[in-house]
Amino acid sequence: MYLLLMNSSMNTATDGVAETVNGAVQHKEYRDRCEKVERLRAADIDPYPSQSQRTHRVADVLAEFEALSTKETDVTVAGRLMSLRQHGNLTFADVRDESGTIQVAISKKDIGAEAYKLFTKLIDRSDFVQFRGTLFTTKTGVQSVKAVEWTLLCKALRGVPTEHFGLEDEEERLRRRYLDILLHDDVATMVRQRSAFWQTLRQYLLTRAFVEVETPILENTAGGAEARPFITHHNALDMDVYLRISAGELWQKRLMVAGLERTFEIGRVFRNEGISREHAQDYTQLEFYMAYTDYREGMAMIREMYRTVAREVFGTEQFTIHGHTVDLSAEWETIDFCTVISERFGINPLATDEEAVRQVLREHDIAYTEEGFNVSRGVDALWKAIRKEVSGPAFLIGVPVYLEPLAKRVADAPETVERFQVILAGSEMGKGFSELNDPQDQRERFLRQQALRDAGDDEAQMADMDYVEALEYGMPPTFGFGVSERLFSFFMNRPIRETQIFPLMKPRS
Repeated sequence: MYLLLMNSSMNTATDGVAETVNGAVQHKEYRDRCEKVERLRAADIDPYPSQSQRTHRVADVLAEFEALSTKETDVTVAGRLMSLRQHGNLTFADVRDESGTIQVAISKKDIGAEAYKLFTKLIDRSDFVQFRGTLFTTKTGVQSVKAVEWTLLCKALRGVPTEHFGLEDEEERLRRRYLDILLHDDVATMVRQRSAFWQTLRQYLLTRAFVEVETPILENTAGGAEARPFITHHNALDMDVYLRISAGELWQKRLMVAGLERTFEIGRVFRNEGISREHAQDYTQLEFYMAYTDYREGMAMIREMYRTVAREVFGTEQFTIHGHTVDLSAEWETIDFCTVISERFGINPLATDEEAVRQVLREHDIAYTEEGFNVSRGVDALWKAIRKEVSGPAFLIGVPVYLEPLAKRVADAPETVERFQVILAGSEMGKGFSELNDPQDQRERFLRQQALRDAGDDEAQMADMDYVEALEYGMPPTFGFGVSERLFSFFMNRPIRETQIFPLMKPRS
């Protein structure tokens, strides 16, 4: 591969630094490193060996430094060379693995003249190298490894940018996320916190007898939420299918019909919608379902779950998020949907029509989309104008039936449903409700949703009559809840795509 690269026809750039190879610009450093690959092979050194003999992580060496150095124990450390400082017959290298960085001293006297020559001529910053040696402390007090042997583990063809002159452009940081993580400790910490966030939620449920399940990502009907799906074609079955827009809501409720009483799934969800600080098109979501429980019991559980995640992952229950101060340990307010809209805008969401809602939206200069407009879209826009002012933590309840086609009606207020939303820092941070288990009511609501779709509302839910058939076999009273990685991004006080490890990026033009 490398000989082919070096022997390709080249057009030398006018500055003599960059050249075009097969239509791609290659800089002098890149060409030099490719040449070193061939020189290493000529010296019978494999630039990309399969094995490493590392005996200690850097953090372990530093933690046990006194004991290891006193006993003159041989250690082998390995990692990326973050810097090289040559002083004649002595070179100092900073070696970094995931656990930390340690200084290694490579001297001509200790490793031999030929090995030292090869190291200084063919090894570069950013290469992965392992060093065997003993520990000592320099005259300036730096804990170090005195190398007696070095082994190349991977020859890097590109040098990692320096920490002082590295990636600063936000778009490039996200596009070359591997460098962003390498150069910025806070991003690496975020990756670990993201893992801890989901593991804490998973453990919270597992210790409460929930069963983790996997449900289909490709669906005939995109159900369980109101969102625009991605569509793809299934070649083997010769049919169009949808990428799911919820983490198996209708499938998990089928499991309630099947007799499982507590299930959850943590998985990817896909929604073909706009990009914003809070919205991504593919993201991770948790959904769980719990038989013989209603939304009131669920509210208490969710309050405890959020506090647990905050303490265990972030070490606090107090957050500053987008200008809001949020204290999860404080009393959680309860907000009634219809009451707050009536008080703010003088309109009753349970007794209004499209034109009345339009008029209020215009009077208060609230943006809305005319295409597919209906009462539910308009009333939802009114609530969102209020929601952005709510710091929380709060539960929103009392939502009209027409806004939630999958929730059970409130017994003494049947025009509303037993649903709550968690409100934090002006946004929705999870939704739960007592699941509708009346198959006739569910059928009628699906048909109304389909009518909205036919009228142009492409976010209205699709009618899943196979799910209705499952309900006809009977499903016990069930509480369901879902929350996405938006909650993690809010706790981090960052835009959601910055808290994804590899966010979707548009290719360079």
